[in-house]
Amino acid sequence: MAAALAAEEQLFARIAEDLLANSWSVIPAALPIALSAALQQQLQSTGTTVFSLAGIGRGTDHAIAAQVRQDEIQWIEGVTAAEREWLDWSGRLQSYLNRRLFLGLFSFESHFALYSPGAFYRRHLDAFKAQASQEDAEGGGSNRVVSLVAYFNSQWQPEDGGELVLYSADGKTELGRVTPALGTLVVFLSEDIPHEVLPAQRDRFSIAGWYRVNQTRHGRTDPPR
Repeated sequence: MAAALAAEEQLFARIAEDLLANSWSVIPAALPIALSAALQQQLQSTGTTVFSLAGIGRGTDHAIAAQVRQDEIQWIEGVTAAEREWLDWSGRLQSYLNRRLFLGLFSFESHFALYSPGAFYRRHLDAFKAQASQEDAEGGGSNRVVSLVAYFNSQWQPEDGGELVLYSADGKTELGRVTPALGTLVVFLSEDIPHEVLPAQRDRFSIAGWYRVNQTRHGRTDPPR
C-alpha cells in the first residue's frame, strides 16, 4: 500500500510539473494497471450499443455536428465499481493539483468515448478564454480548467491511426502525437492546448474528463454539463 501511494504521489507530481512547464503532460502506462484493466473490461463487456453520438455546444446550443466530431460517448456516473474507482482516482488527482498548483478545481465530469473506424474530432479547444469572461458575466461559461484523457486499447499499432495531436496555443506548432495505448494518460490546460483526434482504423476507446472551477451565481451552481 505504501509503495502504491508513493508511486501515485510521484505520478501526480510529474503531471503538476509538466503543467507548470508546458501546459500539458503525456505519460505512457500511467494509469494504475488494475484500474486500466477494470475499465477496459467494462468497455468490452458492455459493447458499443450504450454509446450515443456526441455533439458540440452546451444547453440550448448543443447540436450534432458530424463535420466536426464523430465520436460516441457515455457519461460516467459511478454506477459500477470500476467507475467509482476511476472517480476516486481522478478525485485524488484533483486534490493534489489544487494543493500544488492552487487551481481551485471544484468538480469533475467524464465520459467514455468510442471512435469507430473512420471517426475523428477536428482541432478544437476545450474552453475559450475570450468567451469565458462574457459567459461568466451572463452566469454561464464552460469553466473547464484542466482536461484529462485516458486510453484503453491493447496492442494498438501505428497503422490503427487515431492519434491525439496536441498543438501550441497559437495553433502553429505541433507539440506531439499520442498513441491511444492502454493506460496512457494525457493532461493539459483546457484553454491553452488546441488538439484533434485523427481518424481511427479500428474501435478506439478512451475516457475524456474535465476539472472545473465553481461558478456559483445567485445561489445557483453552474451545472457541470
